[in-house]
Amino acid sequence: MQRILVVDDDGAIRGVLRELLEEEGYDVSEAADGADVQTALAGTNGARPDLVLMDVRMPDKGGLDVLRETGRPTGGSHLPVIIMTAFGGSSVAIEAMQLGAYDYITKPFDLEDVLLTVQRFFERQQLTEQVHELSSRLGERDPNEVIIGNSAAMQDVYKTIGRVARSDATVLITGETGTGKELVATVLHRSSSYSRGPLVKVNCAALPETLLESELFGHEKGSFTGALAQRKGRFEMANKGTIFLDEVGEMSLATQKKLLRVLQEREFERVGGSISVKIDTRVIAATNKVLSHEIEQSRFREDLYYRLNVVSIETPPLRERKEDITALATFFLRRFAGELKKRVDGVAPDALKLLMRYNWPGNIRELENAIERGVLMTENAQLTSVDLRLGELSTSPSSGDASPVIKIPPTGIALEEIERQAIVEALKMSNWVQKDAAELLAISPRVMNYKIKTLGIDYARGGRRPMISEDEYAKTM
Repeated sequence: MQRILVVDDDGAIRGVLRELLEEEGYDVSEAADGADVQTALAGTNGARPDLVLMDVRMPDKGGLDVLRETGRPTGGSHLPVIIMTAFGGSSVAIEAMQLGAYDYITKPFDLEDVLLTVQRFFERQQLTEQVHELSSRLGERDPNEVIIGNSAAMQDVYKTIGRVARSDATVLITGETGTGKELVATVLHRSSSYSRGPLVKVNCAALPETLLESELFGHEKGSFTGALAQRKGRFEMANKGTIFLDEVGEMSLATQKKLLRVLQEREFERVGGSISVKIDTRVIAATNKVLSHEIEQSRFREDLYYRLNVVSIETPPLRERKEDITALATFFLRRFAGELKKRVDGVAPDALKLLMRYNWPGNIRELENAIERGVLMTENAQLTSVDLRLGELSTSPSSGDASPVIKIPPTGIALEEIERQAIVEALKMSNWVQKDAAELLAISPRVMNYKIKTLGIDYARGGRRPMISEDEYAKTM
């Protein structure tokens, strides 16, 4: 039974929430002050709560005080908290989320909203446990089907998966090439009510248009030259399961029209056939294209886009989740060292620094290839920066005619602005660590700190983006 601790100095509110949650089958305990939370967290015999519903403002010690002490994940002891506040639009609620709260509920609250938020938390928790279980199964048949990462960007992905996995809603996964869209589709299927059925994958870009329709919908005997027998298509094979349409943006308009009918009617005819085949299939699609732009260019049907995009999940590029690089690199290293039967114990500090600095235009796929090449080529017990060979294109001109690294517009540009852009770019490459950014620019950390202050580049510590105007920031992209 899942345990919930309700923390509020108002006994009436505690009583209402306790009654509500116990009716839903939760084991509920109460605390009247933030100071009592520490006692509850030290509970023995498995009495530690799985979730805390806590008011922000209470006498003695409030919810924010508790979050400052225990809210952020440190080691393995993360306190899952849903904040209750009458100041949902204020800086108090924002600070609570920054301190690690899962979500917040504004007072006066709707009891249905409370239940929904609690249910979503436990669904997300269950999904996270499934992801960790998959990550630990390195020796199984398909070690590629693993999602790794605990960054904020990936937590958002897990949260969305947890909310939609058990529905039959169509999901559109977007993101750059190599960001793991297929793995997200795999976890969606495994976490859904269709998990007992098959997961059938189709790469729409890998098949010529003349074959794609037959591959998706099947064909009848004699429907075209070479059709010697009836053949089931991928949709039919995925009945009672999930079909994953990768690179759906590559479909022709004619095939898009037929796909639209399948989504609307849940039936289709095989190529050359006249009998409708009904299916019960969950549809997940993925694309690295911006479909709204494709619609503007009349290359993608708008009505199909809305049918596919019932729920959207965007997989973040690796450059926006650099805190996951160490775990990803370690996973790939263990896998390839095992496959190649080489003893490589880890990644050397200089190599790890290079991995963190690199911008990863090819995302996780490029990281995987870099680690595989490094394990193959290394003669050391650890991967070094020389083994990785990242950024092999020269960054310095090979002749006087080469393009300059810094482009000066015809209208001119202030030297201060060039300096500003260089510093922001160095900070981005260094994952916003000033010391590492200073090393990239061959200046001391003290000079770096001085430049940041004098140029007005003020960003939240631990953040990933400088607190400058949108126009100024855009110049650095």
